[in-house]
Amino acid sequence: MIKAKEYQYLQEAVAAANRAKARGNHPFGAVLVGPEGEILLEGQNTVLTDHDCTGHAELNLMRVASAKYTPEYLWQCTLYASTEPCAMCAASIYWGNVGRVVFAMSGERLYELVKNPAKNPSLAIACQDVFAKGIKPVQVEGPIAVDGVEEVHYGFWD
Repeated sequence: MIKAKEYQYLQEAVAAANRAKARGNHPFGAVLVGPEGEILLEGQNTVLTDHDCTGHAELNLMRVASAKYTPEYLWQCTLYASTEPCAMCAASIYWGNVGRVVFAMSGERLYELVKNPAKNPSLAIACQDVFAKGIKPVQVEGPIAVDGVEEVHYGFWD
């Protein structure tokens, strides 16, 4: 069960998704929060503007996080995502050693919102299923209802 303050972190992830969308990218965002509750990093999707299919918000965040922080420190951190991390992002979170993930909208709900699957060709694998294949126990919580998480996707995938 998440704490009241954690809704604010999820709102920050949704705000990052809105900023990504405003820049012409897919509407996904993430924030990394340290063990003392401080926001350490933000990640936004950059797939379209960087012409990089791996430019997902969580993966962009993990590239910076793994260069800046030790694995031991990252294990104490939580990554908050506007939408459930895809299989690629979940793997980067796992390899980056983040110990906990909290997300607002599920991947299943995203698939329901995106009418044309060719515009969002994701693998239908829950992040918990990716983490379950590893040898360390990454904690996952979600989906968590957060204002604006579905609205950021409206009109983008049409």
